[in-house]
Amino acid sequence: MGSKKFGLLGRTLGHSWSPQIHGMLADYGYKLYEVEPDDLDRFLRETDLDGMNVTIPYKKDVLPYCAQLSDAARRIGSVNTLVRRSDGWYGDNTDYTGFRYIVERSGVDVAGKKTLVFGTGGASLAVKAALAEMGADPIVSVSRTGENNYGNLDRHRDAAILVNTTPLGMFPNTGAAPASVADFPACQGVFDVVYNPQRTAFLLEAEKLGIPHAGGLGMLVAQAWRSAEQFAGHDIPKSKIEEIMSTLSRQMSNIVLIGMPGCGKSAVGRALARALDRTFIDADGEIVKAAGRSIPDIFASEGEAGFRARETAALAELGKGSGAVLATGGGCVTREENYPLLHQNGVIVWLTRDLAKLPKAGRPLSQQNSAETLYEQRRDKYAAFADITVDNNGPLEETVTQILEALK
Repeated sequence: MGSKKFGLLGRTLGHSWSPQIHGMLADYGYKLYEVEPDDLDRFLRETDLDGMNVTIPYKKDVLPYCAQLSDAARRIGSVNTLVRRSDGWYGDNTDYTGFRYIVERSGVDVAGKKTLVFGTGGASLAVKAALAEMGADPIVSVSRTGENNYGNLDRHRDAAILVNTTPLGMFPNTGAAPASVADFPACQGVFDVVYNPQRTAFLLEAEKLGIPHAGGLGMLVAQAWRSAEQFAGHDIPKSKIEEIMSTLSRQMSNIVLIGMPGCGKSAVGRALARALDRTFIDADGEIVKAAGRSIPDIFASEGEAGFRARETAALAELGKGSGAVLATGGGCVTREENYPLLHQNGVIVWLTRDLAKLPKAGRPLSQQNSAETLYEQRRDKYAAFADITVDNNGPLEETVTQILEALK
C-alpha cells in the first residue's frame, strides 16, 4: 500500500488534520491539493492519484467525472470520496457515515423527532440523508432565504434536534452560532459539523443547558475511516476512530491554567510546555504587550474594569488557538464571559496553593485585599471553570506530573 497515493482536494485547505488522520488509519501517502476552479477539469483528468477526499467547493462539481456512484452519493447528490477503478472514478459520500457516527455515539435518539438543519450546502445533504435513515421526522432545512429562514425560527420552537452544517462559529470567527439553543424549549440534542474549535458557541450553550451534544471532530475522523477502508482495500477496526479522536483532541486542546495570583501558573505552565513540547503563553504578558504598559499602570489609569475589559479581549484571541499552554491572570474567573473563551478549545486546570505562600508584589488586587478575602470571592468561580484541580504545594515536577496524569 505504501506506493499508492491519495490526498485531499479542495480550493483553500489551510491547516488540515486529514494527512495525520489517514496516516494513523493506513499505510499510504496522503497530501493536500489546493486547486482553483479553472484547473479542476485538468487536475481530475491528469492526476495520478489512486483516490482522494473532496471538500469545499467541489463535492458536487466532481459528480460528472464519476463512472459509478455509491447509493449514498447518488441519494445525497454529493461526493467526498473518489477511488480510481479500472473504468474511472468511483464516487462515494462518507460524510454520511461520519454524521451517523456522532449521533449514535451521543446516545440521542432522533427517530420521530422534529429536526432543524441549519444550512443548505454540501454538508447538509449528507446530514439530512443520515437523519432520514435514522428516522428523524420532519426534517426542516433553514436557510437565509426561503420558506424556513433565520427570521421565522419562532415557528419551529417545538424542534427536538438542532444541527449546524454552516461555517458559523468556525475558527477564526468563533463565538457565532446559527441560533440560540434556549429558543427551543423542547430541544433534546445539538450537533455541529464544525470541529475547530472543538466546542462551538452552539455546543457551549447546549452544554450549559445540560442538553446532549456533539461536535464535528468525530464526524471528521469517522468519514476519514470509511474513506481509508476504500483507499486501503480492506477493513480497518472501527475502534481506530475513538483512538484517533482522543489523540487529536489532546493535540488540539489548549491547557489553560487558572488560580489565585501567585499560585505558580507561569512556572508550572512553562515546565508543562517544555514537557509537552508546546508553546507557552502568559495572558498577562500579552495584555502588557498590547497596552504598552505594566498591569499596575493599567489599574492605576483604567481601574479594574478597564483591565478586565483588556483581559477579556486578550482571552478572546488566545482561546481560539490550539495546542498551547496558557497561564491566565488570577481574576479572569470573575467574568463569566471568559469561560466559553477558554473552554471552547481548552482543558481548564485549577492550581491550588496554601494562601500563606502567595506573594503580593506587583499584584494590585492582592495588595488591596487579603488572600483570604480574594479566595472567598473567587473559590466557587475557580471550581465552576475547572475541568481538573491540581495541588501546587509540592515540587514543580510533582505538579507537572499530576497534570499530565490527569490529562490522560
